[in-house]
Amino acid sequence: MPHSPEDKKRILTRVRRIRGQVEALERALEGDTSCAAILQQIAAVRGAANGLMGEMVEIHLQDELVTGDTTPELRAARMAEIGTLLRAYLK
Repeated sequence: MPHSPEDKKRILTRVRRIRGQVEALERALEGDTSCAAILQQIAAVRGAANGLMGEMVEIHLQDELVTGDTTPELRAARMAEIGTLLRAYLK
């Protein structure tokens, strides 16, 4: 969860944009839209989701590993958690 109001606003803006793209994809699937246009829309949704993931990872790394007082042991545990998350995402 983004801690700063600016980060939260930026993430919510991305999520709302993705929601709009998914709704457009749904309308395209319900309508008489060509496969090429639908595939292009799916690629756009995927790119937007990847961008959201990248931004959230950056925020998480900043919040968990860079700012605040943490011990080396706590940072190592958090880094292991992030590694697990990234491996799951990249499957």
